[in-house]
Amino acid sequence: MSYLEIFLLALALSVDACVLSFSYGLVFRHMRKKNSMLLASFTGIFQGIMPVIGYFLTSLVKNYIMPYAEVLILVIFCFLGLKFIKEAFDKKQEPSQMCLGVGCLFLAGVATSIDAFSAGISLSLFGNKILKPAVLIAFITFINSHLGFWLGGKLKNLPTKRLEIMAGLILIFLGIKAVL
Repeated sequence: MSYLEIFLLALALSVDACVLSFSYGLVFRHMRKKNSMLLASFTGIFQGIMPVIGYFLTSLVKNYIMPYAEVLILVIFCFLGLKFIKEAFDKKQEPSQMCLGVGCLFLAGVATSIDAFSAGISLSLFGNKILKPAVLIAFITFINSHLGFWLGGKLKNLPTKRLEIMAGLILIFLGIKAVL
């Protein structure tokens, strides 16, 4: 693959992280810089690591994991989406405390990078080296995740409960899209 193709691949892989970050940007009102950095870092790091893992585990992935990749994406995104919707109705919880723990960030990183795992397999099959593409994928995802978060924040004047429900529905839609 050429560098242009790898750049386009990185852009395509970063879309899920951008949409996820957009959803978080709709909800979080406090500590926005910290939250944006955390989310962008987790999604960027996972997007960079997963192709490397896929690259080196190509033969194992084909036989055991790939048949379930779509279901894994569906389960993780639906879990996160339902959590957002549940928290929209939970009056006791502060918006800044919603689903930004290490566990949720880990799940978000995994869910948005399963495609990158597959891309690592493709890069291996194409005979590419993995270091430069993985760094490029991580960097573009980091940037797009930040952009998505801040764009979502621009809609912050809408009622919070509706935004949280909309963010949850976006995540559930991403999960369903993965299996269609």
